[in-house]
Amino acid sequence: TAVQGILWILLGLLLCPGPGTGRASLPLLMDSVIQALAELEQKVPVTEANHTVSVWHLSAWDSDPQDPLHHFLLKERSPKVTKLDPSALSPELQGLMEEVARHAVRGGREYGVVLAPDGSTVAVEPLLAGLAAGLQGHRVIDLPLGSTATPLGAGDTFPDVGAEVSDARATSPGLRNVSPDVSSADVRATSPNAKAKSPTTVDSLLVVTLARDLGLAFLQNPQTQSHPGLGAEGCWDQLSVPRNFTLLDAEASPVTTAFLNGALDGALLGDYLSRAPEPRPPLHHLLSQYYGAGVAGDPELRSNFRRQNGAALTSAPALTQQVWGALILLQRLEPAHPQLQGLSQEELAQAATRAAKEFTEAFLGCPAIHPRCRWSAAPYRGRPTPLRLPLGSLYVHHTYLPAPPCTTFARCAADMRSMQRFHQDTRGWDDIGYSFVVGSDGYVYEGRGWHRVGAHTLGHNSRGFGVAFVGNYTAELPAEAALRTVRDTLPRCAVRAGFLRPDYTLLGHRQLVRTECPGDALFHQLRSWPHFDVVSL
Repeated sequence: TAVQGILWILLGLLLCPGPGTGRASLPLLMDSVIQALAELEQKVPVTEANHTVSVWHLSAWDSDPQDPLHHFLLKERSPKVTKLDPSALSPELQGLMEEVARHAVRGGREYGVVLAPDGSTVAVEPLLAGLAAGLQGHRVIDLPLGSTATPLGAGDTFPDVGAEVSDARATSPGLRNVSPDVSSADVRATSPNAKAKSPTTVDSLLVVTLARDLGLAFLQNPQTQSHPGLGAEGCWDQLSVPRNFTLLDAEASPVTTAFLNGALDGALLGDYLSRAPEPRPPLHHLLSQYYGAGVAGDPELRSNFRRQNGAALTSAPALTQQVWGALILLQRLEPAHPQLQGLSQEELAQAATRAAKEFTEAFLGCPAIHPRCRWSAAPYRGRPTPLRLPLGSLYVHHTYLPAPPCTTFARCAADMRSMQRFHQDTRGWDDIGYSFVVGSDGYVYEGRGWHRVGAHTLGHNSRGFGVAFVGNYTAELPAEAALRTVRDTLPRCAVRAGFLRPDYTLLGHRQLVRTECPGDALFHQLRSWPHFDVVSL
């Protein structure tokens, strides 16, 4: 059929995948990926269009015989089909596939990533893997019993103990119906420690998107509880037509923020597809909604809120079992794997526990922060004064002007640039005054950040971080997600990272400076928050 034809075409394109092939390509935007999927879906029968993403993803892995895990969990369950005329694909589509089908980190650059409309950067490979797994059904795979030293033979398979979740499709496919832990009851009852019961199953969706790569990343640093390379951010050369993405940490592991974004998106959308009733939506339409206003009209089921939705999809105990199970499976499938040779069950369990804890606490449990380069900040003027960390206070502001809340990346980024120009050019400051600014789009925007003294609370700038909500909150409150960020996740993660003292105090701007900031409605809300300090001028 046509689907197999696309597979063979892409096999030829991707036998030597890598950057800089010279082929004409679309901009590295999520909109380009959606455009490419739409073109592919137009060239296959409607009944087979939903397998297109499996073809795109698996074609890349067919060129890499060194990854038996993806072959076992995805390729062996893919449809068997025939050829399509290569001339059916445009050169732009072929070029895009060459660039984004495989994720890699080399020399401080990240490949296989695209810029999404919400301002986040997304690795396409784990996204496609999640979609492919979701289209096959939400499968629970039995792990082999006994020693992991015996490799699987060419014809060996593990029993598939989880068929497609047909009963789940009778309910709404939204995340609110998803169990917090997506594996078996035994997994949900297991606590995340090295003495936990060894897993007997894995969820193929979580393994191919997230669990395998998390586990391998933490095997690289077995002596550390924290993994500094987890969730590294980066900067695009330009935002209108992005071509190159450079990491802010040149020593970052492949488990970057972009990779984790793609893995979460793949897991969330794969879970949605596995539960969606037939006929499933065209994939380009699903992605347009997810990276737009929300899937099926749900504004919470979109990329802006992937971390909150990811926390609802899995938990640290469940993810520990999935990471551990992924390492067991990979060790059995590939006994010569350089990171897994000779490792005991206890060592695998310890790596899985660290990986799940760090990911759930330091990534899922923290707000997404767009770095300065993402909103096109002007350079700092002069020489910044470093803060002496940890600080003891968090000062809450509202911007007043701009008065309307910003609800999109484009609007919030424009507001940041406007405020920076005002602070630098009119007030004569070195930079935007705030440490961080919180939009109503689900994101925090880096101002002076964690390490530079700001210009937000006169006489107290070196003692605390200044965090501002975009908007005028004299008569109304910010969005609940924005309030939750400043009340809970941002300070909790600052304490965890050593930027803020555990006994920090939270104050409104008006308590220290003669001003109406942060507005009557917001200040009244602050008075009920933990860490609020009752002081006044």
